[in-house]
Amino acid sequence: MELKKIAVASGNEGKIREIREIFTGVEIVSMKELGFDGDIDETGKSFKENAKIKAKFIAEKFKVATLADDSGLCVEALHGAPGIYSARFSGEGDKANRDLLLKRLHGIVDRKAYFESAVCLYLPNGKTYFGEGRTYGNILQEEIGTNGFGYDCVFFSDDLKKSFGLASAEEKNSVSHRYRALCDLRKKL
Repeated sequence: MELKKIAVASGNEGKIREIREIFTGVEIVSMKELGFDGDIDETGKSFKENAKIKAKFIAEKFKVATLADDSGLCVEALHGAPGIYSARFSGEGDKANRDLLLKRLHGIVDRKAYFESAVCLYLPNGKTYFGEGRTYGNILQEEIGTNGFGYDCVFFSDDLKKSFGLASAEEKNSVSHRYRALCDLRKKL
């Protein structure tokens, strides 16, 4: 399938930048560039359901192929939390989310975690494609590095052997959950 233009159903500039860097050869436009600057209610019970809800909303509203990602951090010691609630874990933004995560993990030795991403490409005719990906690591005791966004500076990547907060965009994109989900999606197109 040949797509020349794909809208991204997200207001997260970090995600949009990553998608542009990973999904090369296609014009990527944000939903804001299309004229939508609101929130889309994520009422699904999984990353996959939330990705479809967002992609479908923008695809139907603007009659354009739309890609949406829903992703988050899953920590084994917290029974998969924050999971689909990663962006709103504390209700107060990225720094507060990281602080709450580190507080909840205080004194816990097993800090295994993974980032999970589900991407959905929703076409104006209703045809839907999905991709899924994970990247594994551990939660650090403190923030290390200033690169990336969200939980990157507290996530030690098994692949890179360093914090995502210390990784360049190219390094992170080569092993990220979103990269793996987009590669999985591309195979299915």
